[in-house]
Amino acid sequence: MIRRTGTTSRGIRTPIIRSGDNLIRIIVDSVIQAAEDEGFELHDRDVVAVTESVVARAENNYATCDDIAADVQRLFPEGEVGVVFPILSRNRFAINLRGIARGVKKVVLQLSYPSDEVGNSLMDLEQMDEKGVDPLSDCLTEERYRELFGVNPHKFTGVDYVEFYKGIIAAEGAEAEIILANNPVAILSKTPYVIAADIHTRHRTRRLLERAGAKRVLGLDHILAAPVNGSGYNEKYGLLGSNKAGEERVKLFPRGGSELVGAIASELLRKTGRHMEVMIYGDGAFKDPVCKIWELADPVVSPAYTSGLRGRPRELKLKYLADNEFAALSGRELDEAVRSAIRKKELNQQADDKAEGTTPRQLSDLLGSLADLTSGSGDKGTPVVLIQGYFDSLSD
Repeated sequence: MIRRTGTTSRGIRTPIIRSGDNLIRIIVDSVIQAAEDEGFELHDRDVVAVTESVVARAENNYATCDDIAADVQRLFPEGEVGVVFPILSRNRFAINLRGIARGVKKVVLQLSYPSDEVGNSLMDLEQMDEKGVDPLSDCLTEERYRELFGVNPHKFTGVDYVEFYKGIIAAEGAEAEIILANNPVAILSKTPYVIAADIHTRHRTRRLLERAGAKRVLGLDHILAAPVNGSGYNEKYGLLGSNKAGEERVKLFPRGGSELVGAIASELLRKTGRHMEVMIYGDGAFKDPVCKIWELADPVVSPAYTSGLRGRPRELKLKYLADNEFAALSGRELDEAVRSAIRKKELNQQADDKAEGTTPRQLSDLLGSLADLTSGSGDKGTPVVLIQGYFDSLSD
């Protein structure tokens, strides 16, 4: 019988996961129970994806604003700091800013414009053009920003982030100053001590600041890279990838991912006889076409995955074959020719025009994005996603 379906993605419901829970048992049992109850089979090379939030929760990887403040005070004993290019987010950065402000006496906050790194807007692009503002060179004070653009609440949250972030700093008893500039070096006219708060461009930001003479430049990944008074931490990412867990607490990116995915894969093999791939996923790497926000506020899509998810897909562009190499064929003859080409495809197709248009993304990024879209971030109750048939092709 011909199989009529290709890739499928299922959200798997689990019990509510708490700190200290046996995550391996919960995930393996939930996947097996879903297959038994709903009548589908498990196969070799199925992918079990687990959201990073339940991994961090199970390992109790939390920290408080006081923990952040203590680490910032240790890292910046001068009592002042510039914070460059944070994203505009109540969930992602506001609690971090509260902890930073609590640890110093003055914060100079430099925001990028017309939007932040992931697309949250501070002003309308056309309005910026009409006002004659050059985003490549102009540095705006808060007063000049207000004079030109007034109050600009976020389109979806309704938050005026300039006022919101300024209020967070002031509420902690620190002096607050806000500037808008896209050249990170602009902060050095205010302070030589800087936190590069951007995510995916942080290495370049630090390099430019160091080259321009900053006395000390650290990133969010340096804050809580080690425990403070018994707090959670992440030795690789620090505060990057953290989420609001309360008004005074953040959940950090998970630490023990590599060991966990291997242990889950081993237990699935023991209980099902299937060699399955396992990954941890956070934000998917996609951009919303309406709000223009790029969802990837985590430092990576997947912080850990089993070895079978390394590399990129090896695929042929079927429409290229059908429109070019096999343009004279049709029906069963075309179908067999395409299947034969797939079976013969070379291992390395980076320069092969038959793969043209097939975006060379990492498997872990593609699968993590699919898992994130499947599970969502709301009340579906599916922190585990089972992806089947992803590595199949038309020739199988």
